[in-house]
Amino acid sequence: MENNEELKAAETEVSETVEEVKAEETVEAADEKPAKGRKGRGRKQKIETTEEKPQSEWTETVVQISRVTKVVKGGKKLSFRAIVIVGNKKGQVGIGCAKASEVIIAIQKAIADGRKNVITVPIFKKTIPHPVKAKSGAGAVMLKPASEGTGIIAGGAVRSVLELAGIENIFGKSQGSKSPLNNAYATLNALKALTPFSDVAKKRGLTIAEILN
Repeated sequence: MENNEELKAAETEVSETVEEVKAEETVEAADEKPAKGRKGRGRKQKIETTEEKPQSEWTETVVQISRVTKVVKGGKKLSFRAIVIVGNKKGQVGIGCAKASEVIIAIQKAIADGRKNVITVPIFKKTIPHPVKAKSGAGAVMLKPASEGTGIIAGGAVRSVLELAGIENIFGKSQGSKSPLNNAYATLNALKALTPFSDVAKKRGLTIAEILN
Protein backbone atom coordinates (compact mmCIF):
# COMPACT_ATOMS: atom_id res chain seq x y z
CA MET A 1 0.00 0.00 0.00
CA GLU A 2 2.77 2.36 0.86
CA ASN A 3 4.48 1.67 -2.45
CA ASN A 4 1.27 2.44 -4.32
CA GLU A 5 0.82 5.73 -2.50
CA GLU A 6 4.43 6.73 -3.24
CA LEU A 7 3.94 5.95 -6.94
CA LYS A 8 0.81 8.07 -7.08
CA ALA A 9 2.52 11.00 -5.36
CA ALA A 10 5.46 10.77 -7.78
CA GLU A 11 3.12 10.71 -10.79
CA THR A 12 1.29 13.84 -9.57
CA GLU A 13 4.59 15.66 -9.03
CA VAL A 14 5.78 14.74 -12.53
CA SER A 15 2.48 15.90 -14.11
CA GLU A 16 2.64 19.22 -12.23
CA THR A 17 6.24 19.87 -13.32
CA VAL A 18 5.32 19.03 -16.96
CA GLU A 19 2.39 21.48 -16.85
CA GLU A 20 4.66 24.20 -15.40
CA VAL A 21 7.25 23.66 -18.14
CA LYS A 22 4.54 23.84 -20.85
CA ALA A 23 3.14 27.06 -19.35
CA GLU A 24 6.62 28.64 -19.34
CA GLU A 25 7.17 27.60 -22.98
CA THR A 26 3.86 29.13 -24.07
CA VAL A 27 4.68 32.41 -22.31
CA GLU A 28 8.10 32.60 -23.98
CA ALA A 29 6.60 31.79 -27.38
CA ALA A 30 3.98 34.50 -26.92
CA ASP A 31 6.72 37.04 -26.19
CA GLU A 32 8.74 36.05 -29.25
CA LYS A 33 5.92 35.64 -31.84
CA PRO A 34 3.43 38.40 -32.77
CA ALA A 35 -0.14 38.00 -31.57
CA LYS A 36 -2.65 36.23 -33.78
CA GLY A 37 -4.65 38.44 -36.11
CA ARG A 38 -1.89 41.06 -36.28
CA LYS A 39 0.24 39.61 -39.03
CA GLY A 40 1.66 42.35 -41.25
CA ARG A 41 0.59 45.05 -38.83
CA GLY A 42 2.82 47.15 -36.63
CA ARG A 43 6.18 45.70 -37.64
CA LYS A 44 5.75 45.27 -41.41
CA GLN A 45 3.51 48.04 -42.73
CA LYS A 46 3.48 49.13 -46.35
CA ILE A 47 4.12 52.84 -46.63
CA GLU A 48 2.15 54.25 -49.55
CA THR A 49 3.56 57.39 -51.08
CA THR A 50 1.26 59.54 -53.17
CA GLU A 51 3.11 61.42 -55.86
CA GLU A 52 1.40 64.47 -57.32
CA LYS A 53 1.07 64.29 -61.08
CA PRO A 54 2.16 67.39 -62.97
CA GLN A 55 -0.82 69.29 -64.27
CA SER A 56 -0.93 69.99 -67.99
CA GLU A 57 -1.07 73.59 -69.16
CA TRP A 58 -3.51 72.65 -71.91
CA THR A 59 -7.24 73.14 -71.44
CA GLU A 60 -9.95 71.39 -73.45
CA THR A 61 -13.50 72.60 -74.09
CA VAL A 62 -16.13 70.39 -75.72
CA VAL A 63 -18.16 72.59 -78.07
CA GLN A 64 -20.57 70.05 -79.52
CA ILE A 65 -21.35 66.33 -79.45
CA SER A 66 -23.70 65.24 -82.23
CA ARG A 67 -25.09 61.84 -83.14
CA VAL A 68 -24.32 60.69 -86.66
CA THR A 69 -26.25 57.92 -88.42
CA LYS A 70 -24.78 56.28 -91.50
CA VAL A 71 -26.88 53.96 -93.68
CA VAL A 72 -24.94 50.84 -94.66
CA LYS A 73 -25.83 47.56 -96.35
CA GLY A 74 -26.83 45.83 -93.11
CA GLY A 75 -28.83 48.77 -91.74
CA LYS A 76 -27.85 51.92 -89.87
CA LYS A 77 -24.52 52.54 -88.15
CA LEU A 78 -24.66 54.92 -85.18
CA SER A 79 -21.62 57.02 -84.16
CA PHE A 80 -20.84 60.26 -82.34
CA ARG A 81 -18.97 63.35 -83.53
CA ALA A 82 -17.15 65.53 -81.02
CA ILE A 83 -15.82 69.07 -81.57
CA VAL A 84 -13.17 70.06 -79.03
CA ILE A 85 -11.14 73.26 -78.70
CA VAL A 86 -7.67 72.92 -77.17
CA GLY A 87 -5.58 75.84 -75.87
CA ASN A 88 -3.07 76.87 -73.23
CA LYS A 89 -4.36 80.46 -72.77
CA LYS A 90 -0.88 81.70 -73.72
CA GLY A 91 -1.36 82.33 -77.43
CA GLN A 92 -1.78 78.77 -78.69
CA VAL A 93 -5.11 77.25 -79.74
CA GLY A 94 -6.36 74.44 -81.96
CA ILE A 95 -9.60 72.76 -83.05
CA GLY A 96 -10.20 69.02 -83.22
CA CYS A 97 -13.06 67.07 -84.74
CA ALA A 98 -13.41 63.26 -84.60
CA LYS A 99 -15.96 60.46 -84.77
CA ALA A 100 -16.25 57.23 -82.79
CA SER A 101 -18.80 54.68 -81.67
CA GLU A 102 -18.57 56.00 -78.07
CA VAL A 103 -18.65 59.57 -76.78
CA ILE A 104 -15.52 59.29 -74.60
CA ILE A 105 -13.45 57.84 -77.44
CA ALA A 106 -14.68 60.56 -79.81
CA ILE A 107 -13.64 63.27 -77.33
CA GLN A 108 -10.20 61.71 -76.82
CA LYS A 109 -9.63 61.50 -80.59
CA ALA A 110 -10.80 65.11 -81.03
CA ILE A 111 -8.37 66.31 -78.32
CA ALA A 112 -5.49 64.52 -80.06
CA ASP A 113 -6.53 66.04 -83.39
CA GLY A 114 -6.75 69.52 -81.87
CA ARG A 115 -3.23 69.32 -80.41
CA LYS A 116 -1.87 68.39 -83.84
CA ASN A 117 -3.39 71.53 -85.42
CA VAL A 118 -2.31 74.19 -82.91
CA ILE A 119 -1.59 77.72 -84.16
CA THR A 120 0.15 80.65 -82.47
CA VAL A 121 -1.90 83.83 -82.05
CA PRO A 122 -0.20 87.26 -81.93
CA ILE A 123 -1.57 88.94 -78.79
CA PHE A 124 -0.91 92.62 -78.11
CA LYS A 125 -1.90 94.01 -74.69
CA LYS A 126 -4.37 91.13 -74.07
CA THR A 127 -6.20 91.83 -77.36
CA ILE A 128 -5.58 91.46 -81.10
CA PRO A 129 -3.44 93.91 -83.11
CA HIS A 130 -6.08 94.95 -85.66
CA PRO A 131 -9.64 94.18 -86.89
CA VAL A 132 -10.01 91.11 -89.08
CA LYS A 133 -12.68 89.11 -90.94
CA ALA A 134 -12.59 85.49 -92.07
CA LYS A 135 -14.82 82.73 -93.45
CA SER A 136 -15.05 78.97 -93.26
CA GLY A 137 -17.75 77.33 -95.34
CA ALA A 138 -20.98 79.19 -94.62
CA GLY A 139 -19.61 80.67 -91.39
CA ALA A 140 -18.21 84.20 -91.22
CA VAL A 141 -16.66 85.95 -88.22
CA MET A 142 -15.56 89.53 -87.54
CA LEU A 143 -13.11 90.36 -84.75
CA LYS A 144 -12.16 93.79 -83.40
CA PRO A 145 -9.66 94.80 -80.68
CA ALA A 146 -11.03 96.22 -77.42
CA SER A 147 -9.65 98.30 -74.56
CA GLU A 148 -8.61 96.99 -71.15
CA GLY A 149 -11.53 95.77 -69.03
CA THR A 150 -13.92 95.09 -71.91
CA GLY A 151 -13.78 91.32 -71.71
CA ILE A 152 -14.73 88.88 -74.44
CA ILE A 153 -17.86 90.12 -76.22
CA ALA A 154 -18.75 86.99 -78.18
CA GLY A 155 -20.70 83.79 -77.80
CA GLY A 156 -20.75 80.14 -78.74
CA ALA A 157 -17.76 78.54 -80.38
CA VAL A 158 -16.22 81.97 -81.13
CA ARG A 159 -15.97 82.75 -77.43
CA SER A 160 -14.45 79.35 -76.60
CA VAL A 161 -11.70 79.77 -79.20
CA LEU A 162 -10.84 83.30 -78.02
CA GLU A 163 -10.79 82.30 -74.33
CA LEU A 164 -8.45 79.34 -74.83
CA ALA A 165 -6.21 81.44 -77.06
CA GLY A 166 -5.58 83.78 -74.10
CA ILE A 167 -7.32 86.89 -75.46
CA GLU A 168 -9.07 88.81 -72.67
CA ASN A 169 -10.47 91.92 -74.40
CA ILE A 170 -12.10 91.63 -77.83
CA PHE A 171 -15.30 92.16 -79.82
CA GLY A 172 -16.49 89.15 -81.83
CA LYS A 173 -19.46 88.77 -84.14
CA SER A 174 -20.71 85.76 -86.11
CA GLN A 175 -22.08 86.97 -89.44
CA GLY A 176 -22.87 83.70 -91.21
CA SER A 177 -23.95 80.19 -90.36
CA LYS A 178 -24.76 79.20 -86.78
CA SER A 179 -22.86 75.93 -87.09
CA PRO A 180 -20.37 75.63 -84.19
CA LEU A 181 -17.80 73.88 -86.40
CA ASN A 182 -17.93 76.54 -89.14
CA ASN A 183 -17.79 79.38 -86.60
CA ALA A 184 -14.85 77.78 -84.77
CA TYR A 185 -12.86 77.33 -87.98
CA ALA A 186 -13.78 80.84 -89.15
CA THR A 187 -12.44 82.24 -85.86
CA LEU A 188 -9.28 80.18 -86.24
CA ASN A 189 -8.80 81.50 -89.80
CA ALA A 190 -9.27 85.05 -88.52
CA LEU A 191 -6.60 84.55 -85.87
CA LYS A 192 -4.28 83.07 -88.51
CA ALA A 193 -4.72 86.21 -90.64
CA LEU A 194 -3.52 88.53 -87.86
CA THR A 195 -0.23 90.31 -88.51
CA PRO A 196 1.88 91.29 -85.48
CA PHE A 197 3.27 94.84 -85.21
CA SER A 198 6.83 93.53 -85.34
CA ASP A 199 6.36 92.15 -88.88
CA VAL A 200 4.78 95.40 -90.10
CA ALA A 201 7.61 97.42 -88.55
CA LYS A 202 10.24 95.32 -90.35
CA LYS A 203 8.48 95.74 -93.69
CA ARG A 204 8.24 99.53 -93.31
CA GLY A 205 11.66 99.97 -91.75
CA LEU A 206 10.24 101.55 -88.60
CA THR A 207 10.12 100.73 -84.91
CA ILE A 208 7.02 99.48 -83.09
CA ALA A 209 6.85 102.76 -81.09
CA GLU A 210 6.77 104.80 -84.35
CA ILE A 211 3.94 102.65 -85.75
CA LEU A 212 1.87 102.93 -82.56
CA ASN A 213 2.36 106.70 -82.40
